[in-house]
Amino acid sequence: MLSTGVVDVTIVGSGPNGLTAAVILARAGLSVRVIEAQTTAGGGARTVADPEFDGVSHDICSAVHPLALASPFFAAYDLQARGVRLSVPEISYGNPMPDGPAAIGYRDIERTAAELSDGASWRRLLGPLAADCDGVVGLLLGDKRSLPPSITAALKVAPRLLTQGSPLWGALRGEDARALFTGVAAHTISTMPSLVSSGAGLMLATLGHAVGWPIPVGGSQAIPDALIADLLDHGGELVLGEEVTTAPGGVVLYDTSPTALLSIYGSSLPSKYAKALQRYTYGPGIAKVDFVLSGEIPWRDARLAQAPTLHLGGSRSQMALAEKQIAAGRHAEWPMVLAALPHIADPGRVDARGRRPLWAYAHVPSGSTVDMAEAVTDIFERFAPGFRDLVLAVRSVPAARLSEHNANLVGGDIGVGGNNMRSAIAGPTPRWNPWSTPIPKAYLCSSAAPPGGGVHGMAGFYAARTVLKREFGIRELPDLAP
Repeated sequence: MLSTGVVDVTIVGSGPNGLTAAVILARAGLSVRVIEAQTTAGGGARTVADPEFDGVSHDICSAVHPLALASPFFAAYDLQARGVRLSVPEISYGNPMPDGPAAIGYRDIERTAAELSDGASWRRLLGPLAADCDGVVGLLLGDKRSLPPSITAALKVAPRLLTQGSPLWGALRGEDARALFTGVAAHTISTMPSLVSSGAGLMLATLGHAVGWPIPVGGSQAIPDALIADLLDHGGELVLGEEVTTAPGGVVLYDTSPTALLSIYGSSLPSKYAKALQRYTYGPGIAKVDFVLSGEIPWRDARLAQAPTLHLGGSRSQMALAEKQIAAGRHAEWPMVLAALPHIADPGRVDARGRRPLWAYAHVPSGSTVDMAEAVTDIFERFAPGFRDLVLAVRSVPAARLSEHNANLVGGDIGVGGNNMRSAIAGPTPRWNPWSTPIPKAYLCSSAAPPGGGVHGMAGFYAARTVLKREFGIRELPDLAP
């Protein structure tokens, strides 16, 4: 289906941010068209069938969704009331340790603390934040231009952010607790310690205790599908398989990498903005490695068999070294590996013959062409001897090829260049309103804009709020209730 006719707003890209913006604008009474270059919508939250094994499907980008219950947009929108079933496991994440028992992040903070060598230190770091989860998430996903929604939360977060984002991060005691927190902070794919990794670690670890790390039943595709259904119910359009190469007419929101505007607008871009986009840099990437397994992984630490999310980077020092190496453009000898076994929370992901997906990715330098399947397999073998014997198939995509299924992932950077403190506050180029551009009627709503990466919809929320006010004079946001 080709896009035709004039609409009030066109949204280029159908990731969670673009669809969030589309839903808000359509509910405000505007005519909205979403255009997606791929033949399936969802961007970083898509699920596809395995090409060989019927009944097995893979989440090709995100698999676990800590913010699906807690981001300010999704909390108001209520995915579960719209038919998205979110299964919350007892264990939020696990971190196998090179020597000794694994470190386990349970939903129950007391149980987590009880199994750590210095549980009191973990409790001091995260207990006050978990007790004020809404305030913490509202602060860290806020627009950074308004007063914090909770001054109390800000006073709790600030010292912890500074401590864990600086060489003082040793204030968290115990090698197991340090590794447990660092594995969560490593989701940003940045050098550590840093403020951006500290902020992500605090927010995600807080969510792990306050609401858990949910897994969408049936796969991540359930989230964009719910948003699309709402968009269509409010008169919006979805166009698939059409690449935008010239600027659509009217107001346009881009759920794209910022540098995509260079080719779309060409010489019509303001020269200063064009130069800023030409200087825009992307961060390290990921190499995606999905497996089809014949059975359960034989972990040395049996508790990991109940952990749907795994951080396999070893100790804190090993993870920090690996992130430093990839930031410098070198492959790490032991790369940071994140993995998920969605069937632990969603048994329907196991087919009739017991085959199930294993989702994983390894942190690599930007644009890496290396197939990381063997390296990831070796890391699993380190903690689960016999893992290799379970592997029926491997679906491996190097970082350099990830943009083939999502053009935003330049060089494999799943943060679209936004996973750094400067971008998280100022956006891809310094602007008071980072969702706007100097191009008339053109706005950014991707993860390159604040508050950065993750399936939370907030970049789309802030961009839609800006568009409603600036372009249509609408100051009151529409009701998001089901």
